[in-house]
Amino acid sequence: MADTQTEQTVHDAVVIGAGAMGLAAAHHLARAGHRPLVLEAAPDPGGMAAHSDFNGISLERFYHFVCKTDFDTFDLMEELGMADQMVWKSTKMGYYAHGKVHDWGNPVALLKYPHLNPVEKFRYGLMAWSCTKRKSWDGAEQMTAPDWLRAWLGESCYQKMWQRLLYQKFFEYTDVISASWIGTRVQRVGNSRKSLMEEQLGHIEGGSQTLVDALMASIAAEGGEVRCSAPVSNVRVREDGLKEITVPDSSPILTREVVSTAPLAVAGKIFEGLTEAEQQAYASVDNIGCVCLVYHVDQPVTGKFWLNIMDEAHAIPGLIEFSALRDFGGETIVYAPYYMPVTNERWAWSDEALLDEAFEAIKAVNPAITASNVKARMANRLTHSQPICTPNFLDQLMPIETSLPGVQIADTCYYYPEDRGISESVGLAKRMAETAISGLSRARQAVAS
Repeated sequence: MADTQTEQTVHDAVVIGAGAMGLAAAHHLARAGHRPLVLEAAPDPGGMAAHSDFNGISLERFYHFVCKTDFDTFDLMEELGMADQMVWKSTKMGYYAHGKVHDWGNPVALLKYPHLNPVEKFRYGLMAWSCTKRKSWDGAEQMTAPDWLRAWLGESCYQKMWQRLLYQKFFEYTDVISASWIGTRVQRVGNSRKSLMEEQLGHIEGGSQTLVDALMASIAAEGGEVRCSAPVSNVRVREDGLKEITVPDSSPILTREVVSTAPLAVAGKIFEGLTEAEQQAYASVDNIGCVCLVYHVDQPVTGKFWLNIMDEAHAIPGLIEFSALRDFGGETIVYAPYYMPVTNERWAWSDEALLDEAFEAIKAVNPAITASNVKARMANRLTHSQPICTPNFLDQLMPIETSLPGVQIADTCYYYPEDRGISESVGLAKRMAETAISGLSRARQAVAS
């Protein structure tokens, strides 16, 4: 609820950020009767889950897929009355190596892969199987991903199958990435199968924007508000315990609880009164950026959903043929992501230069495709795309409930060891909303007594 004091309205809860995590937190607050206000810096809600119009197609700016273990997504969709909008499809993976596309992702493909010897194939298969059965990653938490992969695969197999993929995403951070982080990625996809031979991935009918729209409708139905183009520049705790939020072109906003889903580096700068330890912890988490390129072409490239690019002639780590997962009426949609630190020289390249360079990889994979086959293309950029998760990463993070009373701060770092994704977003959002609701309840009980 919000009550009117002589000076202005006081909100029960303000959520900073209207990505999937922020909207889900606001949804749960609204369902509990608290009419949240969501403040979003961008002109549209959705964050990484938002769509844009791409040559007449409503399309995610950054690709998303659902795995069979994404239980928090399923629970939220059930709450929103849209469980029947989950679509599952059999998908395929591949490797582009030595000038040829090779099948991947099942035991037969592993046995047929020509660039591993029998011992390497056995070790790779054992690692993949072990990941799907693993209950805890505590034993790997002290290790880096390269060391953990070398221990399982051997140096030669690691170099052939993983080293380039890690480097083309993390560059100078490659040797400090957590083993638990990479292992849970293998586990998540490995457990999203219909059978030993058949991988199944999912998507929400109409794309992730369908979920964003449903969350927006839920918040509005309960009297909440999502305010876009409203970047928060400052948050301070007043002597009376209320939080005062500064937004350009607006009078100060007062609230009892704050749930911040902004990147930690941003949150550390806008909240007054944080301890030195909190400020240092937020500033110490490095991130890499992403330039996610999208192509609309008039024919399939490989028909495989995920293709790892091992050829060192190409700077992208892979191609995601999204139309192999989501049906676009026969149209082909391909993502080509550049992950890199924003200090990388390519980050300064123009979108057009990156689009031209990455298209060379598409042509190499399928020589039948030329520039004349491209109907449209676009680029989307995100500065804080992926936190650098090092061994014992949780030890670097501060508690979500900060030293400021009634203030919670979290971003995608807190999914660890899981990778960032919608399911992890909405799961954490529910827990943060429950904490805020408990805080409001305690405050009311104190006033009543």
